[in-house]
Amino acid sequence: MSERLPELKIDALLVSSPANVRYLTGYLGSNGILLVTKADAHFFTDPRYAIEASQQITCKVHVEKKPLLVGAGGVIKRKRFKKIGFESSWLRYEDYLKLKEELPLGSGLQPIGKVIEEQRMVKSASELDLIRRSVATNSEAYSKTIRRVHAGAREMDIAAELDYQMRALGAEKAAFETIVAAGVRSALPHAHPTAHRLGENELLLIDMGASQDGYASDMTRVAHTGEPPKRILRLYKAVLEAQLAALRSIKAGVTTGEVDAAARDVLKRHELDRAFVHSTGHGLGLEIHEPPRIARKDKTKLQAGMAITIEPGAYIDGLGGIRIEDTVLVTEHGCEVLTPTPKDFIEL
Repeated sequence: MSERLPELKIDALLVSSPANVRYLTGYLGSNGILLVTKADAHFFTDPRYAIEASQQITCKVHVEKKPLLVGAGGVIKRKRFKKIGFESSWLRYEDYLKLKEELPLGSGLQPIGKVIEEQRMVKSASELDLIRRSVATNSEAYSKTIRRVHAGAREMDIAAELDYQMRALGAEKAAFETIVAAGVRSALPHAHPTAHRLGENELLLIDMGASQDGYASDMTRVAHTGEPPKRILRLYKAVLEAQLAALRSIKAGVTTGEVDAAARDVLKRHELDRAFVHSTGHGLGLEIHEPPRIARKDKTKLQAGMAITIEPGAYIDGLGGIRIEDTVLVTEHGCEVLTPTPKDFIEL
């Protein structure tokens, strides 16, 4: 990262995003910041993580009993830096003011935006191996759980079983709060699991992801108790058609907006465009939501090595919702769908 400082016109960069700190240092703890300079880097943490940091960090480690920003400010003063970049999406205003107080006279703070996140968009071979493992764990947890789901099961119990299976298979946690929504509640794209019991003839939407070795996966599948009515089947087929169209559009050089349009155009032909209320996907890696966004009119160009989701959906109040989502690797001439779980509309 130090080689980017002249381009950013800063003398040092304060990194406070936990994911960015991990990306640059490998640090796994919950309290740490990094000061990157043109010549070296300084990592700051508190005594709880002193041993962990000494084992994981290769740059200079500062174990602080005072606030970490005060420690960083001390290094900035000693080295007489004038322009210090910071992550505007992560530094709280209260901390911004505290850091500003620590700076020497004549020094200033400069927001840098998502520079590190943009660097993280293209994954290394080792990162892709970890994402593949996370995807495999996620899909196996789904497979082990769905075969036991039956009418009468509560949404929260299904979610708990999914989370348990992910952990039992090697994930450290779910990548986000597992979504389980039954019946008309499946029309809520980000429904929270409740005590609602799955009915005899109801849709079931499951959106889940594993975090394994720090890397996320993401998948959505839908099922139905009993034989689905024709209206639900038509909705499912339309969303599946949209997802497959988006997948076919992917390759290096294509904009994310074009991929989004491929899905949206299909749903428009089925008069479901207004029922598609979110973007077609997002990047993932150390975080469940990373750049790029697969969104309407977005002009980010896909690059080989990006890991993204493709997840069009259609949601009809009073009926239910369908979303089909895979984790996908962008390649030079297309894409590789990493999610092995079939997209058949299963009857429970």
